[in-house]
Amino acid sequence: MKFLSIIPWADWLALVCFFALWTGYAWFARVWGRKVGSLIQTTNRYRGYWMAQATARDPRMLDGVITQTLSTTPAFFSSTSILVIGGLFALLGTTDKANELMSEIPFAQATTLIVFEFKILVMVAIFVYAFFRFSWCMRQYTFVALVIGALPPAEDFEAGKYDRRAYAERAAAMVGAAAETFNDGLRAYYFSFAALAWFVSPVAMVVATLAVVAILYSREFRSEVLSILKDEIPPST
Repeated sequence: MKFLSIIPWADWLALVCFFALWTGYAWFARVWGRKVGSLIQTTNRYRGYWMAQATARDPRMLDGVITQTLSTTPAFFSSTSILVIGGLFALLGTTDKANELMSEIPFAQATTLIVFEFKILVMVAIFVYAFFRFSWCMRQYTFVALVIGALPPAEDFEAGKYDRRAYAERAAAMVGAAAETFNDGLRAYYFSFAALAWFVSPVAMVVATLAVVAILYSREFRSEVLSILKDEIPPST
């Protein structure tokens, strides 16, 4: 209770708004995306096309290369998250100088040293969460490689020994799960910029969080890429 009283109520309110908007948007994007077709849901359709093609290919070298390429991005972000976490812990050793530097920024609200350190720890928590999501995404792509490697030969599908659709849907669901996990980690990076505004003031943090939500919504539901992917390709005449 003593710790709660040390942090100003405005900072607590801003922190609650931050996590409420983050979790609320994640829920909204998942639920509403299934109804109207978000970017992740639309690309899941192409993942289904990919795995349907994979069942007809033998050998499946191309699919293995694609899977390996997809896993390099979460590996990069996972390593970057560790570097950022290390940098934030190093900053904890010089919080007095960093706090003085922030106080010289125009419109920045002066805070006590313990409040400044608490904000850094919140940033650490955000990147720890991102690291776990990206590392789990990497493992999921290894499972995708296993699923592709375990696909029966194409001639067995043609002969009707195995259900082509069932295998393709299972593999596509595995790729989609990895993509969802990567999206969670990437979203944490977006919201970390909003948390960075907390060092200026609680109001700046709330405004930055709303801006991040607006940017994510425009990219996941109103982007040009989404409109291109949603367009159906007409059959040849």
